[in-house]
Amino acid sequence: MRGKILVVDDEEALVRLLTYNLKKEGFITIPAYDGVEALQKITEEKPDLIILDLMLPGKDGLEICREVRAQGVKTPIIMLTARDEEIDKVVGLEMGADDYVTKPFSVRELSARVKAVLRRNRQMEEKADASSIITVGEFALKSESYEVYYKDKLLELTLKEYELLELLIKNRGRVLKRDYLLQVLWDYAEPVNTRVLDVHISKLREKIEPDSKNPRYIKTIRGVGYKFEVSGNA
Repeated sequence: MRGKILVVDDEEALVRLLTYNLKKEGFITIPAYDGVEALQKITEEKPDLIILDLMLPGKDGLEICREVRAQGVKTPIIMLTARDEEIDKVVGLEMGADDYVTKPFSVRELSARVKAVLRRNRQMEEKADASSIITVGEFALKSESYEVYYKDKLLELTLKEYELLELLIKNRGRVLKRDYLLQVLWDYAEPVNTRVLDVHISKLREKIEPDSKNPRYIKTIRGVGYKFEVSGNA
């Protein structure tokens, strides 16, 4: 089996469709139809990935996302939204979702996103080394636990924020193009017009920058991408 996936949506027909197709791909699937049931199954089943609808009875997807991230749960989340409004997607990402898919969508597209997110997680786990600590300036990254310390203080980062910061720090001083970051971190094979990267950069700046409006570390190279800088390029 490739992994355990929790599918959360109040549309029973959609849950049946997704679970059927994901099982064909070799996944174990767990259905949930409202927010309270979803939280219970996240705790009990400990899925490898969560497909989470935004609009749910009981607790909506944003509340669930916020709660599990506040509890330190780093399980990747793909948010489903029926509304093609940028604000919904941005807020979902701000709450800790790793990716989003707008309804209506093709099952093939969602399956590809699931595989990409799980593949990224496996790669992160495989490269983790108990003795691997990256120290740059006043930052210390521990790859085994996905922890980042700034001035000896532990920062509360999501898994995707950690991945983004680690990639920027490892390539400090170099400009990383937007398409490259989206391909490496979200496995988008084709150039896409998405704010997923911008939202994560913004949230990361709020957590590591003394002044997020005038960033000292993560610099925007307009029309190109981003780069990480430290004093003296340490």
